[in-house]
Amino acid sequence: MDIFSFEFLSALGAIILIDLVLAGDNALVIALAARNLPADLQRRAILWGTGGAIAVRSLMTVGVVWLLQVPGLMLTGGLLLVWIAIKLLRPQDEASSGDGHGASAGFWGAMKTIIVADAVMGVDNVLGVAGAAQGSFLLVVIGLLVSIPVVVWCSTLVLKLVERFPAVIYAGSGVLAATAAKMVLDEPLLARWVDPISDWSWLFIAAMVVLVVLAGLLMRRERIAAPREKAHSA
Repeated sequence: MDIFSFEFLSALGAIILIDLVLAGDNALVIALAARNLPADLQRRAILWGTGGAIAVRSLMTVGVVWLLQVPGLMLTGGLLLVWIAIKLLRPQDEASSGDGHGASAGFWGAMKTIIVADAVMGVDNVLGVAGAAQGSFLLVVIGLLVSIPVVVWCSTLVLKLVERFPAVIYAGSGVLAATAAKMVLDEPLLARWVDPISDWSWLFIAAMVVLVVLAGLLMRRERIAAPREKAHSA
């Protein structure tokens, strides 16, 4: 396609719109994964996490035809995203205590979480972008480059909200849980069971959100109770 043609520019606009609409999910994962890091590592986590997520999503877009043929992809991705949503609710631990080795381990752990979560959540995005790009990798790259500053800005904003209002952590993990539930429901292998009860699919989504949030609350409760029990036994 001619880069100055209406076809190219309209496709580019569609890709940028898709990336921007879904930038909130990227920002949410990046902010939650980076929240327990020391302040000097948080910005690095946001920048590196965004770059890594964009790179993985670009590769996925190139291989979208192959991805469509992988059986159980949506189901596996949904279950993995549930685990990530629960993991992000884990209370702050030694990894963020300020120790140099612990901070380094926490940084690379955050990178892994960000990239894996984005790859899982990016399936729908990749399918939409690949369709809009009509086989042009240049369009995909330009669209992703435009979305990078938006993701970085949104991640910084969400991180500030998390620091000021800790309840945002539970809301964020709830969003990830809802996304995971929708991915499971969209799995073609489950279509013959899901389609007859599709009108009630919201119950499954709501149940998944509740279970993830409850898991986070229970972990927080155990974290608070442990020092008390230790002090009592002493």
